[in-house]
Amino acid sequence: MDDKICKVRHAKALDYCAKGMRIFFKQHGLDYVKFVREGLTPDELRSTGDAMALKVVELAETERNT
Repeated sequence: MDDKICKVRHAKALDYCAKGMRIFFKQHGLDYVKFVREGLTPDELRSTGDAMALKVVELAETERNT
């Protein structure tokens, strides 16, 4: 369901740049194009253990709960 997905808009709201996101996705073996088009589950981003990815998850989950 859409409300359980982290989307690129969440990352942009945190002022993450596209270039940096592409590098991050490549380093972690994640599909950047899928993230832009469809989003990723919170668990997919959490699995990286990256603090910035966790902020995206937190924002998406906060938005979902409001």
